[in-house]
Amino acid sequence: MIEVSVPGYGKIEIRHLVLDYNGTIACDGVMLSWVKACLTFLAEKLQVHVITADTFGNVACQLKDLPVTLSLLPPGEQDVAKLAYVKNLGCEHTVCIGNGRNDRLMLKDAALGIAVILEEGAALETVLAADMVFTDIVAALEVLMKPLRLTATLRT
Repeated sequence: MIEVSVPGYGKIEIRHLVLDYNGTIACDGVMLSWVKACLTFLAEKLQVHVITADTFGNVACQLKDLPVTLSLLPPGEQDVAKLAYVKNLGCEHTVCIGNGRNDRLMLKDAALGIAVILEEGAALETVLAADMVFTDIVAALEVLMKPLRLTATLRT
């Protein structure tokens, strides 16, 4: 678990990390460099989940040997399915990272929502639903690895 108290924001107790795949930790179906090391480190403190429609059909291969739970989504209402997944885990103890329009609901309801803007961009609705925005997935993951960075950004 990761715990941090942020003045004006409140106490954050994170037990789960839920990640979108393509556009968030991968580009064109290929996991971005350094992400595996970050996920392995974070899995020592959090349960790491990847939830995806698997656009390129190779996510299981890309996540092989990583300590993560993979959930594949069927077509249709993926935003609602992602939100339901996070609610099942417990929104109040979950941080979500995503970029697509289908990530906006889970980012909004999570204890901490992080939007990333990588090569494929990010949906404006998703950026507006997030608590934090990054242009580098490793920086977004490192903020969880070094939680005092959360305080620096989120405090009032």
